[in-house]
Amino acid sequence: MFSDIYPVVLCGGSGSRLWPLSRSGMPKQFLPVAGDKSLLVQALERVAPRYGFHEPIMIANNEHRFLLSKQAEDAGLNLAKILLEPVGRNTAPAVIIAALEAIRLDADAKILVLAADHLIGDVPAFHEAVERASRAADEGALTCFGIMPTAAETGYGYIKPGEMLTGAGGVHHIASFKEKPDAATAQAYFASRQYLWNSGMFLFRAERFLAEAEQHVPEMVAACRKAYEGISEDLQFHRLPEEAFSKVPADSIDYAVMEKTSHAAVVPCSIGWSDLGSFSALFEAGEKDARDNVTHGDVTLLNSNDCYVYADKKLIAATDISNLVIVATDDAVMIAPKDKDQNVKKIVDALKDGGRDEAKLHTTVYRPWGFYTSLAINTRFQAKELCVYPGKRLSLQSHNRRAEHWVVIEGEATVTRNDDILTLNPNESVYLPIGTRHRLENKGEKLLRLVEVQTGDYFGEDDIVRYEDDFKRV
Repeated sequence: MFSDIYPVVLCGGSGSRLWPLSRSGMPKQFLPVAGDKSLLVQALERVAPRYGFHEPIMIANNEHRFLLSKQAEDAGLNLAKILLEPVGRNTAPAVIIAALEAIRLDADAKILVLAADHLIGDVPAFHEAVERASRAADEGALTCFGIMPTAAETGYGYIKPGEMLTGAGGVHHIASFKEKPDAATAQAYFASRQYLWNSGMFLFRAERFLAEAEQHVPEMVAACRKAYEGISEDLQFHRLPEEAFSKVPADSIDYAVMEKTSHAAVVPCSIGWSDLGSFSALFEAGEKDARDNVTHGDVTLLNSNDCYVYADKKLIAATDISNLVIVATDDAVMIAPKDKDQNVKKIVDALKDGGRDEAKLHTTVYRPWGFYTSLAINTRFQAKELCVYPGKRLSLQSHNRRAEHWVVIEGEATVTRNDDILTLNPNESVYLPIGTRHRLENKGEKLLRLVEVQTGDYFGEDDIVRYEDDFKRV
């Protein structure tokens, strides 16, 4: 049914409106904020080859490449290609690059453009909408998915459908696009029942989209073609060249193409969609208790209503509160009125201005070899728990300003210490003085866990001198 459709999943974004759950080093698409699986895995699963789709083309940034590939691998999902953007250029260049790739694979390819961080609760209804959009694409339409509004939202753009498209039932020409409205305008749109939310999802023939882009943004297409021709392989990834891609004009697909073309169409649909762009959106998507609270984790609420409360690892107890968002992770607590949750981004901006690591990183940080959790830090020491995936190893490295002491907790560690190779089992340890060339490797079939205690006068990640690295980091 979808045999000519190549899903294109856009995996950028920092998710700053969901801080402290989502951070630039681990944004919301990689988190299970709506269900047991990450939003990325959910997005990939609903366009999996078992439904007839081709394997997806991914557009991501360099920082998240290993997170993306690891989550897809763990979920048993194959990817056609992972294209890495060296800098962000908004959605239009990303879709142009994806269209060029799809045409390379199949001259008649259709591309289904999706975001990795959206929620779609009704997958069968989504597939039915894709089928309608695919028929419209056969008629030459550039089709977007318009969501039937459930409230007078000010955070979404709106679409006004026009006449029905000939040859594709259930698809309309687009009469007009509307910017994100103020509250009064949003209420008027909602009351009229004549408008749809713009979901930011699209389906069209790749060749037709490129032709329209050539007409409306020829400079962008020319710059994208030059960048595409310079793609280089890096492990399982494909890198766009930084110099060429940096010269591509930045713009959204809506502004660059969809609002200019005379072939824009919309599929009205009710698919349980949300962009999960705020805690109030998570509240709307969540299961509510008898007093309309949505809670996650170890939460006790008394005489409270209309709240969203998320406890990561510690108990949150509250009484006599209403209309609040409370989110607690192991290193931060965020509290805001639910109707002011769009201002969470301002908190992140303030933290960045103050040079706070909490704006970017959780205490658990993922690396291609595994992950580490910061346990304690002082001016003279830092303690971490390191977890190394089976068959993986860290780079051969040394440090100029810190020594390290490793104690194995679980698994078997193979340790390179200058010219020596050591094997450590649980409760065994090794000391690595400043300047020692060293490497940690897990040759076993189970996760390797150890505690690392660093001592010295500086513990930044830039105090790493790498000599060899399986992941081509410098």
